[in-house]
Amino acid sequence: MTTETATLDTALGFTIASRHARGRLVRLGPALDTILAAHAYPPALAKMLAEALVLAALLGSTLKNEVGQLTLQAQTQGGAVDLLVADYKGGEMRGYLRFDADKVAEMPAEPSLFALFGKGYLAITFDQETTGERYQGIVPLEGGSLADAAQHYFAQSEQIPSLVRVAVKTREDGTHVAGGILIQHLPEGEEGRERLHTKLDHPEWQHVEALATTVQADELTDIGLGLDQLLWRLFHEEEEVRILPVASLSRGCRCSPDHIQSVIARFPPEERAQMADENGLVHVDCEFCAKSFPVALPA
Repeated sequence: MTTETATLDTALGFTIASRHARGRLVRLGPALDTILAAHAYPPALAKMLAEALVLAALLGSTLKNEVGQLTLQAQTQGGAVDLLVADYKGGEMRGYLRFDADKVAEMPAEPSLFALFGKGYLAITFDQETTGERYQGIVPLEGGSLADAAQHYFAQSEQIPSLVRVAVKTREDGTHVAGGILIQHLPEGEEGRERLHTKLDHPEWQHVEALATTVQADELTDIGLGLDQLLWRLFHEEEEVRILPVASLSRGCRCSPDHIQSVIARFPPEERAQMADENGLVHVDCEFCAKSFPVALPA
């Protein structure tokens, strides 16, 4: 019997070698609530940020090294949301959403993506710290959800047939559960092989896509259903499905006093002096965790 805690704040990777497919399943719980609790988000915006965090975990957990970072950022114009940021690094996530309260008050209970963001774009950035490589793709915020925009990103920027599904549930006690699946078709084992028209070259992708599409929102958020059990439900007829070790996810903000002081030290002395108050302290606010850090000027 799978316990509830064992199914939350985890990511499970898998491959279906015979179908040239790989994927990730993610389910968030306490870590998500900790991030959302930093700000009093209206329900529709809490759901939107939860979706972004699931996407960050799905995409970030594909990074090959723990120091790599994945960042999602929505750039908006004319919507109720001014800024949305979610990122992932080494299993730790953080997120923040800035919004216009007056516009949000005028929206329906379940606003459209356009009502939330207006004419917006989703920027997806991969930072490989060990190699110094940085790659960013930008796609319009179109479709019914952030998952739709992410799926469009893979089709447009990566030319990889992909399926992305995300679901968010608010429980009776006010806590949240959010889950998602990302599954992609890959070339036949060669990372450098041309990916364009992969879907046409490999009809087995339609089979995998058809099975993955059957996943239900309540399955993604069912805390009594293990991710491995969900994977079995979807693909138990396949010849072999290989699963990777389960990865733990947590809330993590990098706004420590030492880090802030190291950033301040990069400014010229005259600029640092202008930042400080009469006691020689620089007060830095972190929007991610809603905390203020008084930091002494570096010597």
